[in-house]
Amino acid sequence: MQDIEQKTPLANNHISVDCVVIGFDGEQLKVLLIKRVGEEKGEIFHDMKLPGSLIYMDEDLDEAAKRVLNELTGLKNVNLMQFKAFGSKNRTKDPKDIHWLERAMQSRVERIVTIAYLSLVKIDRALSRNLDDFEAYWVALQDIKALAFDHNLIIKEALVYIRQYVEINPSALFDLLPRKFTASQLRTLYELIYSKPIDVRNFHKKIAMMEYVVPMEEKQQGVAHRAARYYRFDKKIYNKVRR
Repeated sequence: MQDIEQKTPLANNHISVDCVVIGFDGEQLKVLLIKRVGEEKGEIFHDMKLPGSLIYMDEDLDEAAKRVLNELTGLKNVNLMQFKAFGSKNRTKDPKDIHWLERAMQSRVERIVTIAYLSLVKIDRALSRNLDDFEAYWVALQDIKALAFDHNLIIKEALVYIRQYVEINPSALFDLLPRKFTASQLRTLYELIYSKPIDVRNFHKKIAMMEYVVPMEEKQQGVAHRAARYYRFDKKIYNKVRR
């Protein structure tokens, strides 16, 4: 019987995918980043980057994004939407980035166009359970330093896209929140998304106008301050109102 040779899929050296996974922990917006280890001028360096890589010649973009995110972070069953392509000739101007990528892919790399994907998630223990195994970390937006390639720009553009997207699809915000949430958590999220403070009283009026944000009988327990009421997002009411 003839042996079947296992071949490594061929990478497309000009197209990559990058995944911007943005989460909310109730207080801060965070981005999922992975650690990168490389060598420059004989010295080892450590920095961070978005989960991303070159695509294979035999896979489409959506498949590539899911594969890359899973391989680099362990995350699966995460909704990813394509939001922008980045193709500046300066994306690969830093020799450190190219040297690292060529060693990682064992192939010559020149100019690369990347297709950026976005996912909005709520940060919980289930989602973050295995991240340490992949050296993947949630980093608060304000704590993100210089990243590989043009990944700082990609994150910046992702935030612009989110602001535009939630104007048309407000339900996307609730993907970042737990099943039950307080008005304070929702207001904090709005403030972070739009980068501006929101008056508490006006925001409570805004919530009252959102038929799909339903107050619950349940309140917070074991808190030092006055217990706040919980709310929930009702998808059925949302679809009816938005129809």
